[in-house]
Amino acid sequence: MGRVAASPTRLSRLLKQRPRRLRRSAAIRALVRETRLAPEQLVMPLFVIEGHDREQPIPSLPGHSRLSADRALARARELAKLGMGGVILFGIPDAKDDEGRAAADPRGPVATALRAMREAGLPLVLAADVCLCEYTTHGHCGVVVDGEIDNDSTLPLLAEAAVCYAEAGADLVGPSGMMDGQVAAIREGLDEAGHQATGIVAYASKAASAFYGPFREAAGSAPAFGDRRGYQMDFANGREALREMELDAAEGADMLMVKPALTSLDLLARARARFDLPLAAYHVSGEVAMLEAAAAKGWIDRRAAALETLIAIERAGADILITYLAADAARWLQEA
Repeated sequence: MGRVAASPTRLSRLLKQRPRRLRRSAAIRALVRETRLAPEQLVMPLFVIEGHDREQPIPSLPGHSRLSADRALARARELAKLGMGGVILFGIPDAKDDEGRAAADPRGPVATALRAMREAGLPLVLAADVCLCEYTTHGHCGVVVDGEIDNDSTLPLLAEAAVCYAEAGADLVGPSGMMDGQVAAIREGLDEAGHQATGIVAYASKAASAFYGPFREAAGSAPAFGDRRGYQMDFANGREALREMELDAAEGADMLMVKPALTSLDLLARARARFDLPLAAYHVSGEVAMLEAAAAKGWIDRRAAALETLIAIERAGADILITYLAADAARWLQEA
């Protein structure tokens, strides 16, 4: 004997919970939405070069260019009109040396751009990346001694650069070299120089990732020898990532960062449950480049995929999203 199918009426009586009720219309979906992305959460990376009225397109990052300080200021004005949260500046000097001394040059590209943006009174948080890789001839994030990256010799140079950026007007400095003790060294340097109000956003969990390629092209910072696995984290290690965050928090970090974002969503969730500090996630160049390449092929809807990606990063625990999609995302959110 065959089974008798339950009638729709009987099934209706049995279904006490119907989640679809809250998906029936765009208005209802918006009302009950749990994760809401806003322009003020977004931070745009800007690559700053020396000189005046210069712009150099970056092929692997469509829509992005290396900009002289005056053009970076013009770009920042556009971003401020979109209601974005801030910018983070990376400097590319004309001349490099073995120790990256140009990172602390008050006439360098980052300091020059910071002063211009501060004087313009833009309603943006001004952040500066603190690392030596863009400034060294060898492309590594620290001083090389006997073929190795010397941690302790690097710390004073990072502190000097951070003080230089604070004096130029940075609200936040972001040590990204993954040197042990870098947050403590920078905090001490800032405080001794009278910049107690300058915050530190620590690249606490920064993996040695395959997704940094376009950035290295943009910044001219590919290592001349070896790789960065001796100081950047093994991407397979989640417990170690949390330990790095704990160390940076104890050293005085005001914010913690996870990088890359998409391959670290689990770390964001674990960090959100463990720390009360604001969390930033860096949606890195290679992650964005994949999306751009697929969209260019017509394989995905660029706008829909970009917003879904950013919301997923926020849902995992990020308060602040550093992304090359920041301007487009802010524009889309304004239009919504």
